[in-house]
Amino acid sequence: MRVDGYAQDGYEGVRRVFQDLVAQGRETGAGLSVWRDGREVVRLGGGWADGECLRPWTHDTLVQPYSLSKPFAALAALVAVREGALDLDEPLARRWKGYGARGKEHITLRHVLTHRAGQPRFPESAAGLGALDDAGLRNSLAAAEPEYAPGTRTGEHALTHGHLIDGVLRAATGSTLGEVFNGVVRPTLGLDAWFGVPDSELSRVADLEYAHPEWARRQPAAPWLAVPQGPLDTGTVNSRAWRQSVFGGVNLYTSATAVAGFLSRITDREGPLRALVGPELHEEYLAAQATGFDEVFGTELTWTLGFLRDDTKIAKGGIGGSAAWWSLRHGHSCAYLTRRLDDHSRVAEIAAVLGDDLSVMPMRAARP
Repeated sequence: MRVDGYAQDGYEGVRRVFQDLVAQGRETGAGLSVWRDGREVVRLGGGWADGECLRPWTHDTLVQPYSLSKPFAALAALVAVREGALDLDEPLARRWKGYGARGKEHITLRHVLTHRAGQPRFPESAAGLGALDDAGLRNSLAAAEPEYAPGTRTGEHALTHGHLIDGVLRAATGSTLGEVFNGVVRPTLGLDAWFGVPDSELSRVADLEYAHPEWARRQPAAPWLAVPQGPLDTGTVNSRAWRQSVFGGVNLYTSATAVAGFLSRITDREGPLRALVGPELHEEYLAAQATGFDEVFGTELTWTLGFLRDDTKIAKGGIGGSAAWWSLRHGHSCAYLTRRLDDHSRVAEIAAVLGDDLSVMPMRAARP
């Protein structure tokens, strides 16, 4: 399989690792981007964007990176906060009528964005709903009892994150997550990314595939992803209907170049992110907000309003192998986006060559 693109002087080791992943068959389609000092110093594409090997992976191939979508969904909420339609610490139920039932009357947007709202998965009552039934899924969350007292424990809202944001945005602003992201966040940041891919961009989207036939069933995270059926099913996620829907916790479509470029300026006080949300929310977005044992990942984590972070990086990964980070220690950003759903050993090898440690992003979730 082919590898195209470039790696500037000093990044030959990154190219070698990427080429080996493709040559060994561990990677069948992926993009890799590294930025430093405002420049893209590595831009590599390997393999194919489809299972028939008809479309080579290019620098602008779009792919769904699962939970790497979450920091971008969070930005839609922060736009509403900056505009005064929402407050980080106001109960959602003041805007979202019907949400404050069964112990959820004090859940805030900050709880949602830091994964402390007590709704890390959809309730069993939603088991009969389709993955594209966004109204039904939102309503199931509004009617459900939280799994633990909000604000007392942490557990990544694996599939529910986007629906919670979407629900309160609709109630407070009359706009959906997709409308705010595509209409405000995307153009302000100059970001090649979509929630709900338009017709004009569908030809750039990569097909997802399992590395192993039993990949989905063997995921330690499976209990948190069981309802609704579909988000891990390639028949669903490779459909036009899914690609043009908004399932905000997982189905952003973007490229490695776009994500790494965004992260390369994430701390910039003169950058587009600060222009989007303002100085105060810019600091809030990146600051450590909650540290504790994450019930889903089964380890201690520190969440910001969008990312995981430690002393050396701001980062986020998604099930299947995609991940991206800004290195506070080394001053570079990196994004590895893949269509081959497997573990994170591939991106870990890329990180190691760059001198980064991805242990802040635990990729194995604990069973409840």
